[in-house]
Formats: sequence, structure tokens, C-alpha cells
Amino acid sequence: MVVETETGRDESEAAAATASAMDDGPCGESEGGGDAAAKAVGAKDAGEGDEPKEEEEDGRDREEEEEEAAKRGWSEIRLAIEELSAVDVERRGGKPPPPLPPPPTLTFLALSHLLLQVLDKIGPTMAVLRLDVQRNIERLQELYLLDPSKYYNLEEILEKEVDEGTARKVDSCARAILWLTRSMDFTIALLQRLEEDSDQKCFAQLVESAYMVTLKPWHGWISSAAYKIAMKLIPDRKMFINLLVGKCQDCAALKEEIRKLAKLLKPFLDDIHAMMAKFRLDRLKST
Repeated sequence: MVVETETGRDESEAAAATASAMDDGPCGESEGGGDAAAKAVGAKDAGEGDEPKEEEEDGRDREEEEEEAAKRGWSEIRLAIEELSAVDVERRGGKPPPPLPPPPTLTFLALSHLLLQVLDKIGPTMAVLRLDVQRNIERLQELYLLDPSKYYNLEEILEKEVDEGTARKVDSCARAILWLTRSMDFTIALLQRLEEDSDQKCFAQLVESAYMVTLKPWHGWISSAAYKIAMKLIPDRKMFINLLVGKCQDCAALKEEIRKLAKLLKPFLDDIHAMMAKFRLDRLKST
């Protein structure tokens, strides 16, 4: 009986040991198996955690694409407002801290390109002015691209040419900045007259008025003669307004945008004129 009992006990212990070994897995790797399972669960959780991030990035990409698509329908005036608004916040911060940083070159170039598009809408009348604007943009852009970190603002470019004694030359970047600024003076003067005119004057009269106060004082007889010929090809008022209005806009919205643009652009141009005066380059004339 005793023998049978001990044998039974031994068999029970052996069976328990076998069951324990089976639970532990082969080679007794119970803890390793538990770690692997935990890692698998962790990996799954990590994978699930990445999904919201990917969805968030996709959402941002879609928003950027939609914003770009919307901007393609904007008028040149609204694009200029967008460009200047960012610079105004950066330079002024909503208040007038003295002194203001010099006007950034890239913003100036972007506005100059928008100016070209407005001149294109006026038509072949502005062909001579447009060609000058195009050449000035290319000259300034070429220098900027030589060293963007050095020529990031217009004052650096002026200082370079003043130090070299080339600022007053016909093909200088200083002259390019000056004439691009004057061309923008003309453009904003024309747009303001268009917005403020309640007498519905013909477009040629508005162009003439803007020209007389912005470009005429600096034009020599050759440039003035070219302008007089160009005036004969001025489009009518309605056609020009229709060309200016962007998609999903009306005349009321256009007038509001012109007011916003004038408020942002005039201080920007005034800063450039003051900078040119500091270097005594503000009185240069054309032939």
C-alpha cells in the first residue's frame, strides 16, 4: 500500500512537471514567449498609433492643395495683398517699431511680377513700360540669385553698388529698383483712381492722370514721346475692369481689394523711396 501510494504520488508529480513544461513551451521559454507576445501587441498598438498621424498629414496636404487651387482663381490685386500682408506682419508686427527692417528682395520681385500681369491687361499700350519692367526684374533677380543670403533685402544691393561706384549706371540694379518702384507707384495710382472715380471718366483719362503724377516727372523726351503714342491704344474702362476681376468676384469686391492693396503697398513703396533718398538715388531720370 505504501509503495503504491508513493508510486501514485510520484506519477502525480511527474504529470504536474510535464504539464508545467508544456505550459512553458519548448526549452522552458515561457518568459521569452511572453515578451514576444508583448512586443507583438506593442507593435500593433504603435501601428495603430501611426494611422492618425498619417491621416493628419494627408489632411494637411489636401488643405494645401485646395488653398493653392483657390489662389489660382485670385486676381493679381488679391495676390499682391497676400504677399504684402505677410511682410507687413513680419516687418511691423502690427505696430510701428523703429527702425523697420529694409524691404525684402523676394517680396519686391514678387510684386514686380504681379505688376507685369496688370500691365498686360492694359494691353499693347504699356508695351514699352512692360519691357522696361521685365528687364529690370531680370537684372535684379540675376544679382539676387548669385547670393540670396547676402542680397536678401534691397538695402544690401544698394550698398554694394554704391560702394562699387556703379549705382548710377544705366544697367545698375539700383536703377532697376528705382524704376520698378516708380512703376508700382503708377499702378497703384491708376487703381486708386479707378476705385475712387464716381464720374465714370474714360479709362484713358485715368491713365493720363496717374502717369502725370508718377512717371512723367522722371521721363525724358524719348520716354514721354513713346507714352503719347501708347495712349492711343488704351482699352475701354469696362474691358479693363473685367480683366482685373478674379474668379467669383464682382466690382464691389474689386474696389475693396484696391483699398486694401493701397493701404499695404503705399507704406512699402514709401520705405523704398526713403531708402533711395538716403543713397541720393531718388532723383535719377530716364532719357
